[in-house]
Amino acid sequence: MNVVTALVRSSFLVDAVYVASARDYGLTQQQGQLLCVLMAQPYGMGELGALLGLAKSSLSGLVDRTSARGLVRREPDPRDGRALRVALTREGRALADRFYAETCRRIDRLPSGLDERERAQLADLLGRLVRANEVPVVFMELEDGAPA
Repeated sequence: MNVVTALVRSSFLVDAVYVASARDYGLTQQQGQLLCVLMAQPYGMGELGALLGLAKSSLSGLVDRTSARGLVRREPDPRDGRALRVALTREGRALADRFYAETCRRIDRLPSGLDERERAQLADLLGRLVRANEVPVVFMELEDGAPA
């Protein structure tokens, strides 16, 4: 398999796991992504749109639906009194933590056929690819070295 085919097919593989995990937690894939992004910090709508690759109207709808479920809230931006940012609610934080941990467990099982050296090599190569292409931090890495 060449690198293009391998990358595209692996993105479908990870995406399918992410979708299934979100569904098991009563979330859409985009709601799961929103919760994971907000785990790091609250973001303004413009920043969120750029991170998630969503147009303003699509992002507004996503935030509205997620807010209606009590998982996120809009709050004033302390740096700009005219702007709003989106933050997790207490319920949203609890769900995000559970969803994130389970999604990490599921994705960590994908390379189960690789030994530790191969897993480290895969992580190194993919990490270099992500950094070289300046992929935004849309999924945090755990501090304790656990998979993320």
